[in-house]
Amino acid sequence: MHRIGVLGLHHDHVWSNLEELLITGRAELVGAADTDGELLGKYQEHFSGEVFPSYEALLDRDDLDAVYVFSDNRLGEELVVRACERGVHCLVEKPMAATLAGAERMLSAARANGVRLMVNWPFTWEPQLRHGICMAQAGELGKIWQVRYRAAHQGPKELGCSRQFVDWLYDAERNGAGALMDYCCYGAVLADLLLGRPESVTGLRINTGLKPDLLLEDNAILALKYPHALAVTEASWTQIGHLTSYYTTIYGSEGTVHIAPGSGGILHATNENPDGVPLTTPPQPEHMANASAHFLTALESPDFVIHPLCQPEHGVGAQWILEEGLRAMK
Repeated sequence: MHRIGVLGLHHDHVWSNLEELLITGRAELVGAADTDGELLGKYQEHFSGEVFPSYEALLDRDDLDAVYVFSDNRLGEELVVRACERGVHCLVEKPMAATLAGAERMLSAARANGVRLMVNWPFTWEPQLRHGICMAQAGELGKIWQVRYRAAHQGPKELGCSRQFVDWLYDAERNGAGALMDYCCYGAVLADLLLGRPESVTGLRINTGLKPDLLLEDNAILALKYPHALAVTEASWTQIGHLTSYYTTIYGSEGTVHIAPGSGGILHATNENPDGVPLTTPPQPEHMANASAHFLTALESPDFVIHPLCQPEHGVGAQWILEEGLRAMK
């Protein structure tokens, strides 16, 4: 039974991940740390273990096997490094960090201390996306010449996110940027996985003025140039409805796959079937059910290979793309 602590509760994704963790029956929550008393109270209402107003107090326990880090992006950089230095394995929520330097420090700390570091990208747990990636990597689409991803909704407040989550998403220091950091990161990690590091990154970001209390960008587009390929990643916090949201398209010289989000499907277009035919996703192993099932398997099996999307090396690659985009915009 793995003993796991939680560092940070002000990322709203934490609650569903903890529920999935307990459903596995393979882990025990020893407690959670945060500086917000309201969040600590919410944790106590739903989960077991102690609560700590100090992150160090939880990290000082000698019975921790691993931690879940669900703080803001900037604080997460520090918490992961501290945990790794204590020999504690880490699962951290995307996009890994607020800065490239922070992401690199996290990866170095994990390597230096021989611990597992996994970055949770929620779309990893969609079987149809993994299938499309496998097709691309196996050469079934021919030479990949473009990867496109769009993440969009009406905005964190409008979506019903907690006050604590919105506070740091709207803060450039704690988040790293605005919608760009929150949502362009998905396409960035896909591009890094499928195409590698680009020759150049450019982009646009705007504040539409639709959110009077937001001083950062609420929409952004990054364009990545490779020697013979392109990638585009889009972010929006102002989109009405779900049309075009969270869709992935991978274009190759021999075919195209268009991947719907959530429980959606995957279409494969070829010269023979230009409108695309639906594909059946192969049966998936239990360790691909969600982030917790995957992370626990990684803790139990030293030779287990974490899915490439969740490997910190690609997290660092995504951070490089995001930072280059921000630099280009300046």
